[in-house]
Amino acid sequence: MADLRGKYDWAIQTAKRVGFQGAATQEGDKLHFKGTVKSEEEKNEIWLAIKTIPDWKTDINADIQVVPQAAAVGTSGAGARSYTVKPGDTLSKIAKEHLGDANAYMKIFNANKDQLSDPDKIKPGQVLKLPA
Repeated sequence: MADLRGKYDWAIQTAKRVGFQGAATQEGDKLHFKGTVKSEEEKNEIWLAIKTIPDWKTDINADIQVVPQAAAVGTSGAGARSYTVKPGDTLSKIAKEHLGDANAYMKIFNANKDQLSDPDKIKPGQVLKLPA
């Protein structure tokens, strides 16, 4: 079995440098990056380092979530909830499921203006704050 931690050392060092909170663990023939960073820029830096290895698609399984620091500090109180967007989701669908009213989608949009510029443009994998 190949030493993927050695092969992807540059990506692991990059992850450490940007403050990645998590781990890169080898399970079988896959290297799993699982953890959080504070910004899209940090996430992109790690991905760019991973992609310097041509066969990264067969070697890597990554779950790198962006958790903005301000949100982590500001919403640590009771009632703060989050939701990870899945393929096919819309803000209306999320609002109906979690707030009980599809028309409350603007509340979710307003709570996530730090990462959303348009209520119709959400991407799978985004972690949205849900208003209480």
